[in-house]
Amino acid sequence: MSWSEVVRIPADVEQPDRIVWGFTARQVAILAVTGATLYLVYTTLGERLPLAVFAAITLLVAVLGILLGVATHDGVSLDRFLLAALRYRWSAKRLVSTPDVVAPAPAWIAASRGPVPAPLKLPARGVGEDGLIDLGPDGIVAIAEVSTVSFALRTPDEQDGLVAAFGRWLNSLSERVQILVRAERVDLATTIGALEERIPLLPHPALAHAAREHAMFLTDLATRHELLRRQVLLVIREPAVGANGTTAAAARAYRRLAEAARLLGACGLTVRPLDGAAVSALLASCFDPMAPPLPADSLAHPDEVISWGGRR
Repeated sequence: MSWSEVVRIPADVEQPDRIVWGFTARQVAILAVTGATLYLVYTTLGERLPLAVFAAITLLVAVLGILLGVATHDGVSLDRFLLAALRYRWSAKRLVSTPDVVAPAPAWIAASRGPVPAPLKLPARGVGEDGLIDLGPDGIVAIAEVSTVSFALRTPDEQDGLVAAFGRWLNSLSERVQILVRAERVDLATTIGALEERIPLLPHPALAHAAREHAMFLTDLATRHELLRRQVLLVIREPAVGANGTTAAAARAYRRLAEAARLLGACGLTVRPLDGAAVSALLASCFDPMAPPLPADSLAHPDEVISWGGRR
């Protein structure tokens, strides 16, 4: 069996099926409601309004229905985009991390009255030093970074072996896993700085010249281009059941990571579980991908009181 033939997988695997004339069920429902509305307008107002007024009303309803059913904004259907905009408009903008309802300020505080902040509800309660994400009653999440291999450069027999080994891992799964492929920015400042520091220590002028040119090349590359690297993450979630559910879920998550490392090792892949600092940096990067990474020593601990001029 040869794996030289390329099989294309759609980028959006959760794209809804198109059932009638290239429209999805959601689009068909919106267009059907639009048609029913036009018929209702015709039966109730068709003979009572002048033709020009009736045509303007029906045209407005038809255009609005077609836009809601067909138009998209950044890949999101217009009806969902409008619903999200309405939810954002009427939702609280000031959120605080508290499990309870925020009480208003006491009357003796001389402060301007304003809307009371709303509780900030996050799916994760915290990240442990071992890298496990506590989801509370929803269980534990463990994240590992997986290396990659060049599939196209392998011979057909090697490709068959890689696919067979990967298939054995997939067949061994008894619970769901998530394979996340993301792109993150690459900062070459540290690499360039380390290279420039070692240039005077090189034993030969030719090596120093080559290192200096390489540092200039990296500087120009980082200036002219936005460098990205691909990161593959293996996310394992275990539910917490019973009195010691969190401890048992953590043990099961570690066991599944160890099993994945053993089976994927046959493919030449390395599974590296992320510790607490790496998981925190990963979550911060997911919330703000374009921001530079924050140094770990300047971040406050979850239970630490933040004061002016101190940690962030």
